[in-house]
Amino acid sequence: MMSQFFIRRPVFAWVIAIFIILFGLLSIPKLPIARFPSVAPPQVNISAVYPGATPKTINDSVVTLIERELSGVKNLLYYSATTDTSGTAQISATFKPGTDVEMAQVDVQNKIKAVEARLPQVVRQQGLQVEASSSGFLMLVGINSPNGQYSEVDLSDYLVRNVVEELKRVEGVGKVQSFGAEKAMRIWVDPNKLVSYGLSISDVNNAIRENNVEIAPGRLGDLPAAKGQLITIPLSAEGQLGDVEQFKNISLKSKTSGSVLKLSDVANVEMGSQAYNFAILEDGKPATAAAIQLSPGANAVKTAEGVRAKIEELKLNLPEGMQFSIPYDTAPFVKISIEKVIHTLLEAMVLVFIVMYLFLHNVRYTLIPAIVAPIALLGTFSVMLLAGFSINVLTMFGMVLAIGIIVDDAIVVVENVERIMATEGLPPKEATSKAMKEITSPIIGITLVLAAVFLPMAFASGSVGIIYQQFTLTMSVSIMFSALLALILTPALCATILKPIDGHHQKKGFFAWFDRSFDKVTKKYELILLKVIKHSIPMMVIFVVITGLTFAGMKYWPTAFMPEEDQGWFLTSFQLPSDATAERTRGVVNEFENSLKDNPNVKSNTTIMGWGFSGAGQNVGIAFTTLKDFKERTSSASEMTNAVNETMTHSKEGATMAVLPPAIDELGTFSGFSLRLQDRANLGMPALLAAQDQLMEMAAKNKKFYMVWNEGLPQGDNISLKIDRAKLNVLGVKFADVSDIISTSMGSMYINDFPNQGRMQQVIVQVDAKSRMQLKDILNLKVMGSNGQLVSLSEVVTPQWNKAPQQYNRYNGRPSLSIAGIPNFDTSSGDAMREMENLIAKLPKGIGYEWTGISLQEKQSESQMAFLLALSMLVVFLVLAALYESWAIPLSVMLVVPLGIFGAVVAIMSRGLMNDVFFKIGLITIIGLSAKNAILIVEFAKMLKEEGMSLVEATVAAAKLRLRPILMTSLAFTCGVIPLVIASGASSETQHALGTGVFGGMISATILAIFFVPVFFIFILGAVEKLFSSKQKNPS
Repeated sequence: MMSQFFIRRPVFAWVIAIFIILFGLLSIPKLPIARFPSVAPPQVNISAVYPGATPKTINDSVVTLIERELSGVKNLLYYSATTDTSGTAQISATFKPGTDVEMAQVDVQNKIKAVEARLPQVVRQQGLQVEASSSGFLMLVGINSPNGQYSEVDLSDYLVRNVVEELKRVEGVGKVQSFGAEKAMRIWVDPNKLVSYGLSISDVNNAIRENNVEIAPGRLGDLPAAKGQLITIPLSAEGQLGDVEQFKNISLKSKTSGSVLKLSDVANVEMGSQAYNFAILEDGKPATAAAIQLSPGANAVKTAEGVRAKIEELKLNLPEGMQFSIPYDTAPFVKISIEKVIHTLLEAMVLVFIVMYLFLHNVRYTLIPAIVAPIALLGTFSVMLLAGFSINVLTMFGMVLAIGIIVDDAIVVVENVERIMATEGLPPKEATSKAMKEITSPIIGITLVLAAVFLPMAFASGSVGIIYQQFTLTMSVSIMFSALLALILTPALCATILKPIDGHHQKKGFFAWFDRSFDKVTKKYELILLKVIKHSIPMMVIFVVITGLTFAGMKYWPTAFMPEEDQGWFLTSFQLPSDATAERTRGVVNEFENSLKDNPNVKSNTTIMGWGFSGAGQNVGIAFTTLKDFKERTSSASEMTNAVNETMTHSKEGATMAVLPPAIDELGTFSGFSLRLQDRANLGMPALLAAQDQLMEMAAKNKKFYMVWNEGLPQGDNISLKIDRAKLNVLGVKFADVSDIISTSMGSMYINDFPNQGRMQQVIVQVDAKSRMQLKDILNLKVMGSNGQLVSLSEVVTPQWNKAPQQYNRYNGRPSLSIAGIPNFDTSSGDAMREMENLIAKLPKGIGYEWTGISLQEKQSESQMAFLLALSMLVVFLVLAALYESWAIPLSVMLVVPLGIFGAVVAIMSRGLMNDVFFKIGLITIIGLSAKNAILIVEFAKMLKEEGMSLVEATVAAAKLRLRPILMTSLAFTCGVIPLVIASGASSETQHALGTGVFGGMISATILAIFFVPVFFIFILGAVEKLFSSKQKNPS
């Protein structure tokens, strides 16, 4: 036997242990740190820009073409697209979890290449971007000017030129979304002056095009050269204009008097910003910022550190009067969470050792498990590194749960050695040798069972599967290590460290009292047990009732995906009516910022105007509010969001909504549920909108929702310009001139590029602001007719007012609308989702729906759960059957499981927690642990029965013998999870979800098991014996 070998050679055992320690210590620094493993399905985003175009135009000419190609990409889960009035289209393709993002990105790029030629020229000129990044923001990097010496345009230009490209190179950064725009040569044309000189906007555009070109003049004396040419010199000519003065001097036409009409006579030329879409307020002061999104699978903490280091490096060259800031960063929370869990781990260890000291009254005995447990954990770290796992909340919780189990194996050995030394008076070495013979098979049994319990979890698919795998790996590996050490190191330690017990030695003081009381308890237990065994049928009835209650409870009990965590910050989104300008949006933002100004809990607040997670436009905005440290604040993040929502209901206009970030950043941008309503029968947009309104109305009356909203931009007024082509022909006006003048004056016309301080920047023509505020300004614009006369647009254009969507959304290639909601406080997300499905069923035919983001993952986790539990139980049953070479014995062990689940359900319900992913993991742990207690009793009962005792005697004797180790291991485990149950601060919700269930389950499994297991054993084996004896009597 292995253990006998190591009892003789303790040094060898130590060498093995030291190797495990070494590998563990070497791998810890190499492990990446994250809050959660990368769970989200990888995403590839495609963005296209078509300045000035309506959502419908972009949707028809860009999005539908790209989508057609996307459908053929490998491993695609779903894709969605939005286009809005800011002239941008965003298409995001989401892939199955575990897909290689780089490959997916290349795939998408190749598909786009196929349609690129069919896209409008402007879109191609601006370039299509294909990036892989997770949807949430990791951090915002801002630049502000404390003394106000730089304007927003200067700050933004600096950011785009010098910072954005640098940040993109930091490892782990997937995408840098810059909210500032770089500078551009802006030419603000005054239409009235043009008319007075008899020019049209097209003349201006053409003059700039002709004057600002690159020239490639070649060289003097180039080959083939004339004979005798001895030198060759390259030529250069300034074709492109480089500064404002040169642009001002572009000549438009010569006047009759001989003087030249310059661009500066009809337009104001200046260095402005390339786009004026966004405005950023940092604690109420103007600034510029870029948001950093992680590349899929990257490590948040490392990336954030990389970004901070890069900023320190860039600080050195920052001009006087500018300063960097990081107003929003999710990484510190990750760090706090991990530190928190490591504290929990240490607390758990301490508690476990206190319990052992209590039972074993001897430091030497307690020392053995104390040496073995950390070694098993260190071994687990090295396996984690090999498997490519990270140190995250899940793997660490796995370790907290595993501590109780690891110590178990050691306790079982030590306790048995102690008992043999005490009762038979053998010296430590022989006692250990004898004890190991008795105990090797239960240890292997327990290990196999516990490892087997976690295996089915690894088969779960989707994001949930990834979460489960984190746990299963850590737990099964640490259990394997602990069993290995229980057979190698523990016996070697027992044989060397322990002292022989002196038979006449009397215990004194507290321990003597403890032993006496424990003996009383054991005697009492034996009496109760004998009574219980006589009434095995009523006991079985009670058992059936408990089981029934448990499963009924689980069925009606609210489900959720993950607990909502106070992460130390929250998001607020602002949405105003579709015709609101940035000025009105700023009004609402100011109200919001004033409500936070004097709040002692707020550390900083950054608002991005013109941008939101659901779309861009002057009428939207989003704010990131970072709260102070947990120790320094009085209210939680959810109290803060409720307060903000309360105050902002009274705001002047628009809808303001504060929400908590989701449990896992990558799965969406807020916590709650999200779905897409789809038009599946081509009913058209009006029908889809009508269905959405009907759904909103039903949801508003429903008590299960806190709020449900439409996650997109609302419909708005629209003026459509009808151009009379017949009249154009009569007047001799070209259609191209009309379209040019409208897009240049109202939109902006990107002409070409010019070099500015070593960077090519755009030249943009647009009518000056005061001449494009009213509808009549458009109708007064002039176009040139064929014989030189100027025709006013009002003659050929008729305006029509109508309603049009500001945004087009598509999901999996069908028109769709995004709907999101937050369930009410007493409703779980699972219930809310089912309710939503019922409401949608009442909508007209042809309207379908699909869950997306975190909701899709929750749906998957719900459907898998029952299957996984059943699979776990089956696997445990089969492993036991193989070990005991019998079908009856494992059955008597398996019947314990519902008792444990009963306790877990009661505990969680009494605390009002939800049935989420963490509870499910706790549940599976309980299956393994409750089976473990039963194994200890059953194993001994079987042994004693084979020695010739009757069934009842053997069972009672075994139960009495094993009572002490069972109580000890269970107490050790329960104490190990106490820190989880009472956790506070960072990631406390997750700890409660995990700890509470396991705590309750363990208590009920222990208390009920010590009475029920003997009953099951006797009941089942008795029944089996009766069956077989009756068969033997009358052989057929």
